[in-house]
Amino acid sequence: MQLTQEWDKTFPRSDKVDHKKVTFKNRYGITLAGDLYLPKNAKGKLAAIAVSGPFGAVKEQSSGLYAQTMAERGFATLAFDPSYTGESGGEPRNVASPDINIEDFSAAVDFLGLQPNVDRERIGILGICGWGGMALGAAAVDKRIKAVAASTMYDMTRVMSKGYDDSMTPEQRQQTLEQLSQQRWTDAEKGTPAYGPVSLELKGGEPQFVVEYAAYYKSKDRGFHPRAINSNAAWTLTTPLSFMNLPILTYVAEISPRPLLIVHGEKAHSRYFSETAYAAAAEPKELMIIPGANHTDLYDRLDVIPFDKLASFFQQHLASA
Repeated sequence: MQLTQEWDKTFPRSDKVDHKKVTFKNRYGITLAGDLYLPKNAKGKLAAIAVSGPFGAVKEQSSGLYAQTMAERGFATLAFDPSYTGESGGEPRNVASPDINIEDFSAAVDFLGLQPNVDRERIGILGICGWGGMALGAAAVDKRIKAVAASTMYDMTRVMSKGYDDSMTPEQRQQTLEQLSQQRWTDAEKGTPAYGPVSLELKGGEPQFVVEYAAYYKSKDRGFHPRAINSNAAWTLTTPLSFMNLPILTYVAEISPRPLLIVHGEKAHSRYFSETAYAAAAEPKELMIIPGANHTDLYDRLDVIPFDKLASFFQQHLASA
C-alpha cells in the first residue's frame, strides 16, 4: 500500500495538531488507511473519536476536517477511508457494503484502543452523511463505543431500497432489482464490475440538492479531491445490491443507554433521515437542527458546523471516570 505523505487535504493544516498516516485491518482482512490527529503536547490517556464519511468521500475531505478540528479540542481522532475507497485496500475499487462499512468503524475503534495514549474506555465515533447511518449501526452492535454523533445523516439502505422520501413503488423496486441482477451476468462474463458515469457531472435540470453536492465535490475551492468517488469517479453499478435488503437502523434503540447526538441542517433535503432515526432511538438522545443550513453546509462550513456542541457532547460523555 502506497500512502501519500504530503498534505493533500481540502482544508488547511492546523498548527495545534500533530498528524500522521496510519493503517489497520478490519475483521475481513482489508487494510484501511487513516489520518491520526493528536493535540500537540497532549499528556496522559486521551479520549478518542473515529470519524468517517460522507458516502463517496475520502478522509481528505469532511471527515478529516472534523477530525482535525476535534483534535484541536483535545481528542485523539482518526479519519479513515472505508474499505474499497480512497487509500484503503480492497478489490474491486469503489464498492460499498453496509456490513463491511459498519465493520470499518469497529476496526477504527480497534486501532484507537491499541494506541498507548488512548483510553480505550473513552472512545466515540462520528459519522457524516452516509457514514452517519453507518455510525449508528456500528454503535448499536459494538458496545465498546461510548458515545456516537451523526452529522447531516443519510440512511443509505433506506434511500437505495426505497428511494428519496420513500417514493419508490414496489414495481420500481422490482425493476431495479431485475436490472441489478442482470448486471451481475454482465460483470461475471467480463470478470470485472461495470461502473457508472463520473459522479456529479451536471447536464442541467438536476435537483437542487444534486447541484449542492456538485458545488462541494467539484469545486477545488471547497471539496474536490482526485481520490473521492463523488469528485472524480463512480461506484460499481451493482453497489446497491447489498443495501436493497438490509435496513441498518433496525436496532438503533440499542445504542441506549449510551448517548446519541444527531445534527442536521434545517433546509437539508435529507433531514427526514435524522428525524426518523431520532424518533426510533432511545434516551439519552438529542437532535440538533441548524437553522438555514442545507445538507452540504455541514461538510465544510466552519461557521455552520456546531463544533462547540460536538466537543461538549464528547467531553461530557467520554469524560474520565
